[in-house]
Amino acid sequence: MVGELEEPKYDLICNFGSFETRLYHDTIQARVNTNGNSRDSISNGFRTIAGYIFGSNNSGKKIAMTAPVHMWNEEEMTKMAFTMPSEHELSELPIPNNSSVELVKVAGRLTAAMKFSGFASQKKTHRLAQNLLKLISKNKLEPTSSHILAIYDNPWTTLPFLRRNEILIPIKDNS
Repeated sequence: MVGELEEPKYDLICNFGSFETRLYHDTIQARVNTNGNSRDSISNGFRTIAGYIFGSNNSGKKIAMTAPVHMWNEEEMTKMAFTMPSEHELSELPIPNNSSVELVKVAGRLTAAMKFSGFASQKKTHRLAQNLLKLISKNKLEPTSSHILAIYDNPWTTLPFLRRNEILIPIKDNS
């Protein structure tokens, strides 16, 4: 997925070695709910959002792909999101043909980020999120919501040891 793909902009606040804190800029996301974390469910969610950016919208307009794909759990649902390219305003984006795709303006936020490679299984993601929570606490930071998995590379075409993934946990801004 990555290479020349646009990524969400952020300012690096602090590098703690095993993780860093970033202040992400405002973004717009196309989001969809998936029915769990199964491979089929995730694949269906991805195809739904990809359909939107590949022209399944009220104007047939194609929108550039970005990285990463974000996934998180919220209210007993698994959500998946693509960040829209920064050149777009919410008001000018086409309306999705599929009503399950939601366009959302996301306010910039302070986030703890931990990079990892390999497979992003549910078990591994949970373990790394727990490790990041411990590091956040150890450094006297405070999480404000649960973790987000950020997947930068296509898991079907990128060798596991070359994959770039991140665990993101929004944190309170104590500045």
